[in-house]
Amino acid sequence: MPKLKTHSGAAKRFHKTGTGKIKRGHAFKRHILTSKASKRKRQLDRDTILDKADQKKIARMIPY
Repeated sequence: MPKLKTHSGAAKRFHKTGTGKIKRGHAFKRHILTSKASKRKRQLDRDTILDKADQKKIARMIPY
């Protein structure tokens, strides 16, 4: 079986957890932060689990 290449763009954005789920960061935290509430900015800082609909597609991109 040939080795699979990791998609380098996906590897920078997604990470696997110990149980095999995929974590992702949030968007909308880069600029124009003055108009966003502190609570919203704080919640955007935390990682979240990838949606089930996208799980298979991203898992193929980061096989290891």
